[in-house]
Amino acid sequence: MFQRKQLTRYSIHGLAIFFIALFSVACGGGTSSGNGGSTGNHPIVLQVVDAGGYSDQVKPMLDAYQKAHPDKVSKVVYPPRIQAPQLPGKLKAEEDANNIQDTLIISGYDGVASSTDQGLVEQLTPAHSDKFPNLDDNYLPSAKAYTDLAKGYALVFATTPSGPVFEYDPAKVPNPPTTIEELRTWIKAHPHQFLYARPSNSGPGRTFLMGLPYLLGDKDPKDPTNGWDKTWAFLKDAGSTIESYPTRTGDTMSALASGQVSMIASTMGWDINPRFLHQVPAGDKTFVLKDTTFVADAAFMMMPKGLDKARQDIVLDVMEWMLKPEQQAFNYDSGYFYPGPAVKNVPVSLAPANSQQVIKDFGRPEYDTIIANAKIELPLDTNNLVAAFTKWDKDIGSGKYKAS
Repeated sequence: MFQRKQLTRYSIHGLAIFFIALFSVACGGGTSSGNGGSTGNHPIVLQVVDAGGYSDQVKPMLDAYQKAHPDKVSKVVYPPRIQAPQLPGKLKAEEDANNIQDTLIISGYDGVASSTDQGLVEQLTPAHSDKFPNLDDNYLPSAKAYTDLAKGYALVFATTPSGPVFEYDPAKVPNPPTTIEELRTWIKAHPHQFLYARPSNSGPGRTFLMGLPYLLGDKDPKDPTNGWDKTWAFLKDAGSTIESYPTRTGDTMSALASGQVSMIASTMGWDINPRFLHQVPAGDKTFVLKDTTFVADAAFMMMPKGLDKARQDIVLDVMEWMLKPEQQAFNYDSGYFYPGPAVKNVPVSLAPANSQQVIKDFGRPEYDTIIANAKIELPLDTNNLVAAFTKWDKDIGSGKYKAS
């Protein structure tokens, strides 16, 4: 289960159309235009297209389903992972050929955007709400909020409060900041020792960006154009101490591990998983600033259009299975999406023994207390997020990063 993960966050090329897609996509679905792979009463091959890097989390859930229901699923296959911008082309090619091979889609919300925009996925609710009784009541608040944004075309199966969290080398930072003003002072007093990645290329980078307006008490944390005066001033001030911005989160981890810097912007998952993988020293520590508002992240599941009814019914059954507490416990995985479960009442004690050991060895006991008491917000909407990225690239990062 604990395969080495590629330390990059989800592609956000498709993010710019996310909210537009969700509100403009035509309601419908449920039509099975093709018979590709139709199996009648025989078990199906469940082919999972991963456009977000979640295979490690879902594999034990789906293996358990196949073992419990061999009459429905003969085997589960995972083609090579793709990036979210590639997802629509893959789905459309199969639909146009009347040969639907993919049966379950797992993706971040960038993949939700690109797929729903072109009408390539089935509406799950309310069309099939009978398969998901008490869904709203069972979801954690952040998972419900994210699912509501998807307008029924995708369901959240994993979620994390994410950050902003700050990771540091305790040998170099014996007294870490506790407030945003103390962080400002520390950064200025220690030039070239604080680092974060370009926000449009990095989950921790954009989480840091979106979390600052709350920490600084900006006029409108949801409006980077007119409401972030304090945030842009803070970033410009901090930028005077940063020579260049990486375009991969993993590069900030490497800089911390090598001693090139002493402190980086991180998230809960990016703290736990790289230390488990020995890519960052196990003894590195984290802190969360006073009055932090967390900016959540989520993973979704979708069903492609064009499946015959037999496969539709099984995929819906699989989705229902993935939301059961005992399956949700697999979301703890190796801490990459900590804590992970999207539904209520899934303590780490329900997770597999090896996941429990990872969390015991590399987790932070204080995280659960922080999560229980923290205020958690969703990310900026698409237009404002693009505006924030554009302004950061122009006013903060210009000349200091290599576009990818």
